[in-house]
Amino acid sequence: MEERVRLIHEGSAGELVWLLEHPPLYTAGTSAKRADLLQPDRFPVYEAGRGGQFTYHGPGQRIAYVMLDLRKRGPDVRRYVCNLEDWVIGALSTFNVTGERRDGRVGIWVDRGAGREDKIAAIGVRIRRWVTFHGVSINLDPDLSHFSGIVPCGIGDANLGVTSLVDLGLPVSMADLDVALKAAFDPVFNEAG
Repeated sequence: MEERVRLIHEGSAGELVWLLEHPPLYTAGTSAKRADLLQPDRFPVYEAGRGGQFTYHGPGQRIAYVMLDLRKRGPDVRRYVCNLEDWVIGALSTFNVTGERRDGRVGIWVDRGAGREDKIAAIGVRIRRWVTFHGVSINLDPDLSHFSGIVPCGIGDANLGVTSLVDLGLPVSMADLDVALKAAFDPVFNEAG
């Protein structure tokens, strides 16, 4: 990813989005607090160099590493993060899931009723010389118990949890999610760029 970002900056490679899955692991963003790593020996822990705190990645979670040249799209970090949110919200709407932003909380949230909200997608980015990398993770069907080894994104409120499309009762496949992500990308990023 670092090499691709360098090549994009130099103008010798085009923008790219990688869609992938990781084996079970925890990543620490630049704002991670050691106290939020509750089970340090459960999975490997990687310093990610992206913004944010601790997060879990693993099977059943779609990771999208987004490498875009903001020099061509407008050098505006807040707009870029908002575009990532809009992209995920648009993809989730394909499955009739209402993903929402929350002031003071990064990521995409689902209102579960009775004051409960669960995060369905996390965002952690890095921008170097106006080229973006890292990106988003969307919970399709990960083992949600794996999130218990950390305080996800530093949010320890008992009314805030983590969910997935399958946890919401939606039998979505990874291929279905990829189609939704591809369809939702252009309306957000081509209009934005």
